[in-house]
Amino acid sequence: SPPQALSMNELQEITDDISKLTIVHEIVLNSDFKLQAASFSPESLQNRVKETLHKAFWDSLEEQLSASPPDCTQAIQLLQEMKEALLSLLLPWHNQLRSQIEGALDMELIRQEAEHGALDIHGLTTYVLGTMARLCAPIRDEEVRGLQSLTDPAQLLREIFRVLGLMKMDMLNFTIQSLRTHLQDHTIQYERKKFQELLDKLPSSLDCTREWLRKAAAEVSASSSLPPPHPAVGGSPAAHSPGAVSSSTTVPSLMSVLNRGYMNLLCWEPGQKEYPETLFMDQARLQDVQAQVNQLTIIAAVLLVTSGMCGSTLCGSPGFVARLKQVTKVLLEGLSCTRYEEALEDISDQVLQEVSRTLSQMGYAAFATDKCASLKGQIKSIADKGNAVRHVVEQRIRSFLSLFVSPDGQNSQKDLPKGLDPIQEELLEVGRRFGSVIHHNRQ
Repeated sequence: SPPQALSMNELQEITDDISKLTIVHEIVLNSDFKLQAASFSPESLQNRVKETLHKAFWDSLEEQLSASPPDCTQAIQLLQEMKEALLSLLLPWHNQLRSQIEGALDMELIRQEAEHGALDIHGLTTYVLGTMARLCAPIRDEEVRGLQSLTDPAQLLREIFRVLGLMKMDMLNFTIQSLRTHLQDHTIQYERKKFQELLDKLPSSLDCTREWLRKAAAEVSASSSLPPPHPAVGGSPAAHSPGAVSSSTTVPSLMSVLNRGYMNLLCWEPGQKEYPETLFMDQARLQDVQAQVNQLTIIAAVLLVTSGMCGSTLCGSPGFVARLKQVTKVLLEGLSCTRYEEALEDISDQVLQEVSRTLSQMGYAAFATDKCASLKGQIKSIADKGNAVRHVVEQRIRSFLSLFVSPDGQNSQKDLPKGLDPIQEELLEVGRRFGSVIHHNRQ
C-alpha cells in the first residue's frame, strides 16, 4: 500500500526530532563543537531587515532618553531583559549573587522610580557592568572594561545588551563542554531510541542504506567465493577438495558486510548516489576523511616514485623527503580529485627543483635530461587512477585503515605498511578520526 501522507504537525515533529538528534550527535563526535550566533551575509535580505529593525529600536530609545522629561519605557524593558540575562548566567550555587541581582534590579521599584522621575540609569548600568565583570569568561574581560568608558546612556545600554548576548553564548558552550562526558555515556541509547521513533514514522526512509549494504554484501560474497591463494595452515586437503562445502555458499556475516560498507565510503564518488541515510549526520566528517585519504595517497605515491628514481643516498639526505612532502601537500591543499592532474604538473616541477638543489648541495652531478623527463612523467602519471604506484599505495592505505574499522583491531598494534612511513603521523590521525565515527555508528 502507498505510504500514508503525514500532516504538517507530524512533519514538524519529525524535523524537530532530527534537529535534536543531530545536535546531540555533533556534540559527542565533534570536540570543537560550539554554538554561534546566527549571522547573515551583509547584502542579504535577512541582514537588511535585521539592521533596519535594530536601528529603529535604538534610535527610538535614544529619542526617549533625550526627551524632557526622559521617557524610560524602553530602557525599563531592556533592564528587565538584562536582569534575566544575568540570572541565566548563574550556576546553581550562586544563591547570594542571585539575591543581590534580584534586589538591585527590582523591576517594580524601578518602574516606581521612573514614574516619579527618580530613575538612576547610570547607577543601574554601573551595577550591571560590575556583575558582568564578575560573571564573564576571561575572553570577555576587555570588552566589559571597554563599556565603562561609554557615557551616552543609549549607546551604553546597546553595548551592554550586545556583550550580554556573547556571555550567554559562552555559558551555553561551557555547559555543552561540561555535559559532553555525560552525553557520551548516554548518547548511544538516546540515538537508538530517537532513530527507532523516526523509523516507525517513516518506514521507507532507509532505501539508500539498504542499497549500500546490498552492494557491500555482494562484494563480500564475491571475494569469499574466490579460492584462497594458499592452503590454510593446518587445513586438510579435504577442505579444498571439489566435494567440500565451499565458503561461497556461506552467507556473509553482518560484521564483514558492515566493514566492507564502511570502507566503501572512502571511495564514494561525488554524485554517485545518495549517501546512506544512517550516516547523514556524519557525511561531512566522512567526506573530509575521504579527501584526506586521497591527498595522502598522492603524497605517498609522489614520494615512492621519487625515491625509486633518486635512490637511497639522495632520499636519505636530511630534510629531503620532508621538503618534498611539504611542497606536495601545499600544492594539493583544498583540491578535489578532478584537479590532481594540474596539481601534479606543478608538483613534478617542484620535485625536480628540489632534486637538483639537493644534488648540488651534496656535490653530485645533475640528472641527465632524459632522467628528469622520466621522473616528471612518472609523477604526472599518478593523476591516472589506474597508475600502478597509486593503486598499490591506495590498497596499502585502505588495508591499514581497515584495522581502525574492525572492532577486533580497534586497540591492537597497527603496523604501518611498507612505503607509508613519511605519512605515518597523518595516517594515524585519519585512522583515529575514521574509527571514531565508525565505532559510534556501529553501536
